[in-house]
Amino acid sequence: MKNFMDESFLLQTKTAQRLYESVKDLPIIDWHCHLDPKEIADDKTFGNLTELWLGGDHYKWRAMRACGVDEEHITGSAPDYEKFEKWAETIENCIGNPLYHWTHLELKRVFDCELPLSKKTAKQIWEHCAAFLNKGLKVSQITEKFKVEMICTSDNPIDSLEHHKAIKQNSFKTIVKPTFRPSDLLNIEESGWALYIEKLSGIAQIQIKNYENLKEAAYKRIEFFESAGCNMSDHALDPPVYIGADEKKLNEIIAKALVGEMLSFEEIHAFKTELMVDLGKEYCRRNWTMQLHMGAARSVNSSMTALLGANTGYDCMSGADYGDSLLRLLDRLETADSLPRTILFCLNPKDTDMLTTISGCFSAHLSVGDDNLPKGKVQIGSGWWFNDNKDGMEKQMIAMANNSVLSLFAGMLTDSRSFLSYTRHEYFRRILCNLVGNWVENGEYPADFEKLEEIVKNISYYNARGYFC
Repeated sequence: MKNFMDESFLLQTKTAQRLYESVKDLPIIDWHCHLDPKEIADDKTFGNLTELWLGGDHYKWRAMRACGVDEEHITGSAPDYEKFEKWAETIENCIGNPLYHWTHLELKRVFDCELPLSKKTAKQIWEHCAAFLNKGLKVSQITEKFKVEMICTSDNPIDSLEHHKAIKQNSFKTIVKPTFRPSDLLNIEESGWALYIEKLSGIAQIQIKNYENLKEAAYKRIEFFESAGCNMSDHALDPPVYIGADEKKLNEIIAKALVGEMLSFEEIHAFKTELMVDLGKEYCRRNWTMQLHMGAARSVNSSMTALLGANTGYDCMSGADYGDSLLRLLDRLETADSLPRTILFCLNPKDTDMLTTISGCFSAHLSVGDDNLPKGKVQIGSGWWFNDNKDGMEKQMIAMANNSVLSLFAGMLTDSRSFLSYTRHEYFRRILCNLVGNWVENGEYPADFEKLEEIVKNISYYNARGYFC
């Protein structure tokens, strides 16, 4: 029996262990996350483990709810230590859950704590970690410890990006770049859309009355984001849609939405389709990368969402089929020679193979003799959200190996609101090296360690640096 989470954790073969040694100390490029730029700019310190661990982490909240913890001890006003105790009681039951591994990697790497967390050890671990936190553990200390080279946050088009500007002016060593996430702009069916457009009009200094005005305002904000270092967009398509429309029809749709009239299914989809196409063209013109996150059903528990708001743990995988709509969207951009570098994420693993084969249909280059053409131009993203576990990561990489070129994979991201989540890159690198190591040990690839180390290093770090920096 192996020791609990020792140095060979998840590395089942000597080959895997050797490969991991080559990647374990590489820097991290966290090219998609939900960290708060203000907390980075302020170089925030944390009062206790509850603030650091449980404040905003809906992964943990879902597990606690499943174990019967009352909401007062999750998102409510119960004392912080009591919340931590409830988390300790929860985590010791999470055998097989990545939360168990993440929790203990964070304790080991940040707090030098080897104790498994449980109800019995909660007080001891709380006090042990308090000794670190009481010294004023800063965000910058965490990012430097994990060699975080770049962070890409997720930002609304109407954001002032003031915190990104402040980060550039202080001594924060990690590059922090905004990402253009225009969900509020696209979701014309939402009740607050007209108010959002009013805010966008004021910030962009463009009176938005029609589709051309709206595009002009969006492009102006894209230009502003680019001036702050942004070179990437992020779209939550739940799911992708495709219904074409001319500008006259789009103007009619916008006019109705601005006065609060109900829109039809076709009108909503037509607006989203045409705006996605035009935004995609602008991203391509600026040589940006476009992320498409698909397959989520959001805020499905309406009573709890009304009580706690969005992003509180009431989202799940959707069973919607969207392949045809996605194909039409990508094909229209490709036909216009305006398809940007694109990362396709799926929340439902049933779509992993589909997206991998779709990516292979949109990677052609007709230019001759240009060595700078992007490799892996369209590809699937890492195991996302409910898939960033051992099985999900392996399935994603096996699908990419089966139907594309795994060596071109842009690698891992945290998709997290927690600064401790950089241990997920270690988790991913161990899983990657174990997968490749097993193939080699099974005689499926030669033991050419020069090439093997190049492959795992590229997936762990260098591909992302070339793709996003």
